[in-house]
Amino acid sequence: VWFFSTERNFLLHKEARRKYWTEHPPHENGNDSMIEKTEPEHVDAPAEFSFPPTFSVSEIKNKQRRHLMFMKLKQEKRKQKVAMKKKKKKERDALGDKAPPKEVPKTIENQRVYDETTVNPEDEEVAFDEGTDEFSAYFNRLTNPKVLITTSDRPRGRTVRFCNQLATVIPDAHVYYRRGLALKKVIPQCIARGFTYLMVINEDRKVPNGMVLCHLPDGPTAHFKVSSVRLRKEMKRRGKDPTEHSPEVILNNFTTRLGHSMGRLFAALFPHDPQFVGRQVATFHNQRDFIFFRFHRYIFKNEQRVGIQELGPRFTLKLRSLQKGTFDSKFGEYEWVLKRHENDVCRRRFNL
Repeated sequence: VWFFSTERNFLLHKEARRKYWTEHPPHENGNDSMIEKTEPEHVDAPAEFSFPPTFSVSEIKNKQRRHLMFMKLKQEKRKQKVAMKKKKKKERDALGDKAPPKEVPKTIENQRVYDETTVNPEDEEVAFDEGTDEFSAYFNRLTNPKVLITTSDRPRGRTVRFCNQLATVIPDAHVYYRRGLALKKVIPQCIARGFTYLMVINEDRKVPNGMVLCHLPDGPTAHFKVSSVRLRKEMKRRGKDPTEHSPEVILNNFTTRLGHSMGRLFAALFPHDPQFVGRQVATFHNQRDFIFFRFHRYIFKNEQRVGIQELGPRFTLKLRSLQKGTFDSKFGEYEWVLKRHENDVCRRRFNL
């Protein structure tokens, strides 16, 4: 039941009377009595004038009535969508092999703007750069990874637990207390003790919010924003604590030159040869320039089915800057810096 104001009803009835006399003009002989007899006492508004032409559910003032009509409208659309899917499926089954191919849904990923720096695996220039960059010693098996994990000054309990769990994920990783030393003083000591990486976890309001990953001894240094940190106790249906076996590493969707450098940076954290007996996998998945880290254990149930179980921790990284050489905030040369207002102009353009 729809309620309209008295003034609105009067205008609708006036419009209906005007339309009636336009379609049925009075006689030219001037017989007013004929006019009085032919004119109806009360003319109902036609169906086309029952509701405003631009009516929407949001115009309903009553909250309960508006919610009820919105749910009915949503349910009708859902029914129409299901009926359309069933109809298309019947048509495809009837046509068989002659059926047209299914439409691929449009997403931001498959509509991505082409980047000129996309890496071709067969490119000779890329192969030459990889053979002479800072990670060439690791990929030529001349060095073994050794990681030092530290924090900002006076870390809180959550950040300390996060560092300890990272040390169980990365083999040959050692956690040390910062003791108020500047990173410029820490880096020479790490190089003297044979460390190949320095990882610094920063925090804000007792929550980890940043990571500085410095490759030693020649760099580069990457600064990430850390978000969505979930420790092992905060995860549901998690597995047992990881073992000391070296995990397998999966690097997914690092396609550009910058993304390729980030992939090699993460790969050099882990030993060359994984121990498949442990059945553990560390995944770095890049999606829309957000790097999602997950740590799983898998088991083969049969020849076709595989079961996985997340071990934790999990977190998300967002690259802020990439600096040449080791950490130097004052005189360092930056290879790439995130510029929010320039990079966010197009939502379909990504850097990694």
